[in-house]
Amino acid sequence: MEAHLLKSRLESEGIPCFLFDEHLVNMNPLYSVAVGGIKLKIQEADKEKTLEILREIEGGHNLDENGEILKCPECDSARLYLNFKSMKGTKGFLSAITSFLFMVFPVYFKTVHKCKDCGAEFRG
Repeated sequence: MEAHLLKSRLESEGIPCFLFDEHLVNMNPLYSVAVGGIKLKIQEADKEKTLEILREIEGGHNLDENGEILKCPECDSARLYLNFKSMKGTKGFLSAITSFLFMVFPVYFKTVHKCKDCGAEFRG
């Protein structure tokens, strides 16, 4: 989904781009590691403009329900993964074992925010 959002943004800025290995990864997500994931390709001439757009997107801050910048309670960083699926803790460990034994996807996870700098997980 992120690749399509970025592709749409680049095309709206007049930068032609293409997604490679998208269908292969969608058919079997386990192939993602083998092929290196979905790749967004651009022309060499559009490299600087694309990097500028990526810096602009990465530089944006996430806001909480009060309109304040969401920050990590441990290190005060604003670089976060939002809605991260975490299996930390006893329930997550038991879910992983159960999933492995019955060969099913994990049945338990909690949705948290995760800091990109220190790795702390917290609920927002």
